[in-house]
Amino acid sequence: MIDKHTADTQRKMSATSAIELASADEDATSTTRTSAFDPFVATLVIRFGYVGTHFCGYAAQNESVRSVEGCLTRALSTFLRRNITLTCAGRTDAGVHAHAQYVSLPITQSELSMSKHKIMSALSGLCPDDISIRTLYRAPLDFSARFSARERSYTYRIALGPLKPILTYEFVWWVKNIPHVCMDDMNEAGGYLTGEHNFKSFCKASSAQLLEEQGLSLNRCLTSIKVSRDYIVGEQILRLDITGNAFLHNMVRIITASLLEVGRGARQPDWIQDVLRQQTRTAAAMTAPAQGLTLEHVGYPAGLLVPWSNE
Repeated sequence: MIDKHTADTQRKMSATSAIELASADEDATSTTRTSAFDPFVATLVIRFGYVGTHFCGYAAQNESVRSVEGCLTRALSTFLRRNITLTCAGRTDAGVHAHAQYVSLPITQSELSMSKHKIMSALSGLCPDDISIRTLYRAPLDFSARFSARERSYTYRIALGPLKPILTYEFVWWVKNIPHVCMDDMNEAGGYLTGEHNFKSFCKASSAQLLEEQGLSLNRCLTSIKVSRDYIVGEQILRLDITGNAFLHNMVRIITASLLEVGRGARQPDWIQDVLRQQTRTAAAMTAPAQGLTLEHVGYPAGLLVPWSNE
């Protein structure tokens, strides 16, 4: 069986023809930052998704470890024929998926003139099968996929009961020993988390300590939390949708596991208030597994992202 590293290498080699085809009707030098006098004039923003199962997470670590950032950076560097640095909307952990991740990078006038079709075709050919380029935008030069974002939305999916999920197995947390939950109690508990709070109890302890040592805030503002039932390819799941301005390390996964404690009757809904007040990681429940979590949406101010022209 071919592993992911080998498959990525083979895909990169075969993608050379994709770049050649995409460049056939354009000057090949347009993909090169020709000199110091070819300054950056705008920002390229890419919306893309990925299956996180075989990645160490979004952030690049080293060449021997497969990351989303590493794969996309290599694809863009190959296509643009220069070194690039990406800024992402939110770094996901190993095993976490994304429907709508955003990255940004500064581009030159010649790069800005390239067609959407050319860029999309080249990147789709250069990226591995578990990364999908969805669309492109242009933005002002000072745009940042991270700092310009106003909200982020995640969905956590859970399969309950003894029947093992089939087609959804890699995208849900299978909790076989809990056959049913009270969604009303879970939604009541989630209501205590909306608004701005110090979410230290719902942050990985080492990350919270680092933020405190740096003098950074552990406050975040959640605008909505909703627990509901859903059906995916014929399989019933429990889903938690959560939106906020930003999230701490493991925050959604700890909130999910804590609400599940309420849903199964081990805790009362107002227990969540006590967890918030204690501001210590041990007050909350375990950290739910990564595989059930998906980054679903990132919101930016209206009009800031302009769809890339296909001309």
